[in-house]
Amino acid sequence: MREIMRKFFIAANTSLLVMLIGCGGGSGNAQPLASAGNGNSNGTASQASSFGIASDATAFTVDTGAGLVFKVRRHNSDGSTKGLGDLISLVYHGTEYQDGLKGSQVNSGFNYLYTGRSDVAVSSQMVDADHIKITVTAGQLTHYYLALRGQARIYMGTYFASEPDTLNMARFIVRVPIALLPNGPASSDIRGNTGAIEAHDIFGLPNGETRSKHYSNHRLMDWSYIGATGANVGIWIVRDNNEGNSGGPFYRSLLNQGTATDQEITYIINYGEAQTEPFRPGILNTYTLAFTDGSAPGAIDTSWLANMALNGYVPAAARGAVAGAAITGQDPAYRYVVGFSNATAQYWTEAAPGDGHFRSAGMIPGTYTMRIYKNELAVDTRSVTVQAAQTTNLSPIAIGGDPAARAAVWRIGDWDGTPVEFLNGDKVTTMHPSDARMKPWQTADYVVGTSAPADFPAYQWKDINGAITVRFNLRPDQIADMTLRVGITTAYANGRPTITLNNWTAPIPGVSPQPTTRTLTTGSYRGNNTLFSFAIPASRLVAGANVLSLGVASGSGTKAYLSAGMAYDAIDLVTP
Repeated sequence: MREIMRKFFIAANTSLLVMLIGCGGGSGNAQPLASAGNGNSNGTASQASSFGIASDATAFTVDTGAGLVFKVRRHNSDGSTKGLGDLISLVYHGTEYQDGLKGSQVNSGFNYLYTGRSDVAVSSQMVDADHIKITVTAGQLTHYYLALRGQARIYMGTYFASEPDTLNMARFIVRVPIALLPNGPASSDIRGNTGAIEAHDIFGLPNGETRSKHYSNHRLMDWSYIGATGANVGIWIVRDNNEGNSGGPFYRSLLNQGTATDQEITYIINYGEAQTEPFRPGILNTYTLAFTDGSAPGAIDTSWLANMALNGYVPAAARGAVAGAAITGQDPAYRYVVGFSNATAQYWTEAAPGDGHFRSAGMIPGTYTMRIYKNELAVDTRSVTVQAAQTTNLSPIAIGGDPAARAAVWRIGDWDGTPVEFLNGDKVTTMHPSDARMKPWQTADYVVGTSAPADFPAYQWKDINGAITVRFNLRPDQIADMTLRVGITTAYANGRPTITLNNWTAPIPGVSPQPTTRTLTTGSYRGNNTLFSFAIPASRLVAGANVLSLGVASGSGTKAYLSAGMAYDAIDLVTP
């Protein structure tokens, strides 16, 4: 009898929805995550007789049959488009987890995505006995909510033909009352703050520590899910391969924020903060909102999305792969990552320790720029073409672009594309530079042969530590034409290094291509790694003690930590 009633419920709702709104549809693309098991601890159920969809004057209501019932607003009684397409209810095992005053939505709401466009349409479809699809269209953007029988998850996909222009970004924000989901990242929990110390998004605490949504960041390649927990509950967003984002494997951006009212979980579809490459429209971005008993969600199988008629979906059979036989010339102290990027998509894979063989599968066909990274520093760049249903096999690659391969008279830091070995470099991604836990940025002179990299500041600002002194000795037989190399990972307000050596000042270098947003204060040293070379005539060097002064050139920026600045990668003195 239960099975008969289930079939009746499905048929009745399908007929009703067809009469009311018709069936949704489309054609499309996206890359599924690797599959994994779906245990009950991850919110699944083997039987789901309550699975189905209903509608009323306000919302479509979906029962997943696994303890999760969610609602998507389909109509407003006042005739406005405000809130249309938002998640307005998330009931899990009888508890409402959606903030009752706000929706969970893309950006600030679907009707605010494009200038001059406020039209939003919401439709639903019972695809078959086990799948439900709700489609939201708003200007050039289409967003999907999908349910699979017996899983306490909301599968989502976002596709846009052009970037939403009102906020220059696309992100999905889930808002849950903080009392129900209090346990998020401490670095982004702004409860109890004493007010903003920078802009409207970085806050101070009474003890001098700092908190911000920006400081919840991780390198993109290092996380597969984000979220928070409460009493017997975990709410997570599990990412796909993120092929439609821009920024590559080391991109950092806000993920969580805990406020006095809400725990906010933010999935970045693409974002203008610390942007190093153009946005990638015209591709489906998929991700999953998963409810658990508090345990981690694990990997999720999204291969079934291939049958859901989603705009922008590229099936596995239409994708290709790249395989490399080996990478020679590696430094065994570092991990090596192989990244691929073009105007359509981005991918990355880790090279195997030892011989460095690698494989990147599930790639949309096209020609890509392939970069081999030593940690985060590109040490080889070339072009590679991917064809559908084929693997492009590459012969062994010999690394030829590692600055560390060149012998140095002296070197400060490591050529690896990061400032982490320097003073405060272990803290810059999780707190503001003014945080009480930071060591003073103004440092004593750095003495080559005596000082350690941890004595040299990771960041330098024109208005904070605008002059850094390096002292070094040369023997008479070392006096020759030399080159001082200064590597940075990013800069703010067109900051770039200047040098004065023994009262001689080198010409000021040109501006490097860097993000135009804040980076140094928002938890990211990631920009475009740049190596500046200063030619030093032998006549400017002396046998014995030499004094080098490093400064920051720029006519822009404001004051203090928002003055022109840069993040260091390494500095060395080499012979030509």
